[in-house]
Amino acid sequence: MTDLRTCLLAATAALALACAASGTAAGQVGSAQSPSYLYVTNQNGASVSVIDVDRLEEVARIDLQAMGFGPQAKPHDTALEPDGSYWYVSLIGENRVLKLDRENRIVGQVEMEVPGLVVAHPTMDLLIVGRSMSAVNPPPSIALIRRSDMTLLDEIEVVYPRPHANAVRRDRWAYSASLAENRMAAIDVESGDVTLIDLPEPTAQDTAGMEHAEHHGMTPHTLVEFALSPDGGTMVAGGQISGELMVFDLSDPAAPRVVERIQVGGAPWHPAFTLDGRWVFVPLNRANQVAVVDTSTWEVVDRIEGRGIAEPHGAVPSPDGRNMFVSNNNLQGGYVPTGSDAQAGTVVAIDIATREIVAVIEVGPYATGLDTVPPAR
Repeated sequence: MTDLRTCLLAATAALALACAASGTAAGQVGSAQSPSYLYVTNQNGASVSVIDVDRLEEVARIDLQAMGFGPQAKPHDTALEPDGSYWYVSLIGENRVLKLDRENRIVGQVEMEVPGLVVAHPTMDLLIVGRSMSAVNPPPSIALIRRSDMTLLDEIEVVYPRPHANAVRRDRWAYSASLAENRMAAIDVESGDVTLIDLPEPTAQDTAGMEHAEHHGMTPHTLVEFALSPDGGTMVAGGQISGELMVFDLSDPAAPRVVERIQVGGAPWHPAFTLDGRWVFVPLNRANQVAVVDTSTWEVVDRIEGRGIAEPHGAVPSPDGRNMFVSNNNLQGGYVPTGSDAQAGTVVAIDIATREIVAVIEVGPYATGLDTVPPAR
């Protein structure tokens, strides 16, 4: 592999020059690109839904089979460039990560084993990719991909099995966690150094989560995904088996500290902060609810349920901060579609201020990962 530090410094310099030429600071949304799109993977449909975030409707559905991939491509997660100019999708069944433009044309791809969650670094030319939850025995490593030319820079060993949850700050620190053990890692993406961190044992077991988990002679939290606060000082993660929302203090980004543990139950999956950092919305996959957590007290203050919320999976706020989008697997048929696809998943838009469901958008079967452009900073 090419020296990681040299590659990243060169990539960051190139990104800064490109942003200076366009008059946009790294990490900000470009000036005139409208509308903003939400990209949602339909894992059982070999497709990706494109949703206009202002109109709250699906405006395109990308058929991966028409692009030459198989019916078991299993698209799982998406990520976007800060300005929305390109977007990325992991294909578990094809062992690939794709890069597409706003016209949904493939402009690059990287081959790697069973890619799972993907996250775009906000200031570096870097994509961080974990491994799929559904993989039988995935490599104990995360991939670093240079986004500009889709070059696989490195696969950093994290030692523990089944690395899944991913997050990255605006500096050099990224985070990963194991599905199978109570361990996580703080990763310096410039040097490739990994610091392993032991997590406390669960205080309880969420029986809803236990039904869909593997057992390894211990009770893991099974941290599904991280979410970073807007200021980068706090991180949360939901434990599928423990039912806990774990809160980390990142005052020292190299050594995350667990400072709160909230029993939310229902197999918490991919949480998301609101843009002001005031609330965390937590999809409870086995409870058909979205919990709302007050970050000033770290208490659950609401549980949203109703039309379209059926095995909620992921969450992301709209770029204007008005709505929280939540994808829903709907594998058990808890939501009865109104359209022609009897197996459709959904994306639910929840008004953050009122906590009311304002739209139910039917997408392809088994809706999983979703992302849209981050707000300007």
